[in-house]
Amino acid sequence: MSNLINQIEALTPILEKQHLAFSAQPFADYATRIDKLKKLKSLVLNNQNALIEALRLDFGQRSADDSLIGDILTTVSGINYSIKQLKKWMKPKRKHIGILFQPASGQVVCQPLGVIGIIVPWNYPLFLSMGPLTTALAAGNRAMLKMSEFTPNTNELLANLLANEFAVEEVAVIGGEANVAKAFSNMQFNHLFFTGSTKIGKLVMQAAAQNLVPVTLELGGKSPAIIGEDMKLSIAVERFIFGKTVNCGQTCVAPDYIFCPQGKVDNLVEALKSRFNLMFPCVQENSDYTSIINQRQYDRIQKLLDDALKKGATIIPLAVEKTDASQRKIPLTIVTNVTDDMQIMQEEIFGPLLPIIEYKDINEAIGYINERPRPLALYIYSFDKHIQHKILQETITGGVCINDAAFHVAIDDLPFGGVGASGMGNYHGEEGFIRFSHAKSILTRGKISFASLLFPPYGKTIHNLVYKFFIR
Repeated sequence: MSNLINQIEALTPILEKQHLAFSAQPFADYATRIDKLKKLKSLVLNNQNALIEALRLDFGQRSADDSLIGDILTTVSGINYSIKQLKKWMKPKRKHIGILFQPASGQVVCQPLGVIGIIVPWNYPLFLSMGPLTTALAAGNRAMLKMSEFTPNTNELLANLLANEFAVEEVAVIGGEANVAKAFSNMQFNHLFFTGSTKIGKLVMQAAAQNLVPVTLELGGKSPAIIGEDMKLSIAVERFIFGKTVNCGQTCVAPDYIFCPQGKVDNLVEALKSRFNLMFPCVQENSDYTSIINQRQYDRIQKLLDDALKKGATIIPLAVEKTDASQRKIPLTIVTNVTDDMQIMQEEIFGPLLPIIEYKDINEAIGYINERPRPLALYIYSFDKHIQHKILQETITGGVCINDAAFHVAIDDLPFGGVGASGMGNYHGEEGFIRFSHAKSILTRGKISFASLLFPPYGKTIHNLVYKFFIR
């Protein structure tokens, strides 16, 4: 029997059940939360092979290691970190009370919000469902997950596994097509969490606004990488190529395009070709190389290449063998001589295409980035501290890696999120716990209070003294 819910009419009754259950237990204790996190961890650890196989079926061909690294390791790591830190996160935090308001004490308690709606993308369906779910449960909430229609096998398996450990009023998994996602976005959650494209993010936020539901938007955009003049090209390539090729580039924080110092583009292409073919001696029959998830996405990427070629770009596939379109495998492909009117420089690529832009001066690269929507990630390849500092100070981006790529997402104690067109709000670790909580301020007075001294009639000596010493 399937536990995956696909019907729009089933959504409201489930939401009502979760709201009622939360009302009956509005502040889950530490032991209850830890128990749920441990169940979540066991669920993933005990079903790794089944999860890897479901992900492979959804992609057509997905590297088992891409699933282990990108979905399972990151999920388990996040759960472990939450278990370790939860007691500290739940502890009320003392706040300073000024002398004017003494005697009193102040504290902030993180109160669970209630029911969290989580909209999950297709590229890392385990990590990007279980990651937000981990922090939602750690914060004492209940959750409904809307999975992508592009990952039916993973959705089915995850729904059944979660149903074995959690009642529907605790965690529910929703499938269905775009019409179900639209209805899900319009529901009266206490918080709505969305990971996906900027275009869809705008629609989700618009829908949530009708019910004044607060949102967290984890979007994408074009994440640039800058290679400094001082950087050896082979080292730069070694540091960013995994972030670009894991999951065949279908990663929101994959380097989208590269700034290369003037006169070094040909050498960069050679370094890329050498490293790529070392990692993937072949693409077609290589189980380490992941396919594009479906024909729609494959055609979209091909259109980006066709458009760039028509407008004068040079296309350099790095695979030595001819590829079979039926397998939907596209080797890492370099695109040079790009211009702003090309679609590849206007849209998030979300695939194994890598445009290279030649720059004369670091200010030129910084200016280019700042003239465009703020990216989700920025990558700096330089050992020059002055260059690192200059780029960090003069650009605004969701997150940064210096001499690395994409791994900041896997660091549990670093908040993850975009800014502007690349997102709103962040999560992971304590930031995720806070995101799915209400920071409730509490001012406490005991038997002694001097507040009445400030009562009318005004003009007393005490009023004049307060104004004299505290309004200055």
